[in-house]
Amino acid sequence: MIIRVSEARVRPDRFEAFRDMIVSAVREFPSRYPGLVDHEVLLAPPDALLYVSRWRSEQDLVGYAGEHWRDQPVVLPGEDEYLVAPLQVRHFTLASLKVASVPRSDEEFGSSAAPTAPGR
Repeated sequence: MIIRVSEARVRPDRFEAFRDMIVSAVREFPSRYPGLVDHEVLLAPPDALLYVSRWRSEQDLVGYAGEHWRDQPVVLPGEDEYLVAPLQVRHFTLASLKVASVPRSDEEFGSSAAPTAPGR
């Protein structure tokens, strides 16, 4: 899975209008892009908005953002008028938080008896 984060630095006086435009535009993305696993819009008023999308594969991301997906953001028509700086895009993968389980026997703990409840 590839996680794509697009960060918009928004003109504070246009924040609500930009939020509405983005939410409206991305609402239908799951039906248009089958490789889109999940997505969300994160708000940090009055001047920042993140669009976070999770993609099944690089090929699926190319289908959305094009061959230069690694360094070129997808810019919607008219989006520039809301921004104080160009969109920034970054990509991430997940690190597993699972701890490898190690089989243990009672002998490792110096007892072969089942543990008892405290106070017994």
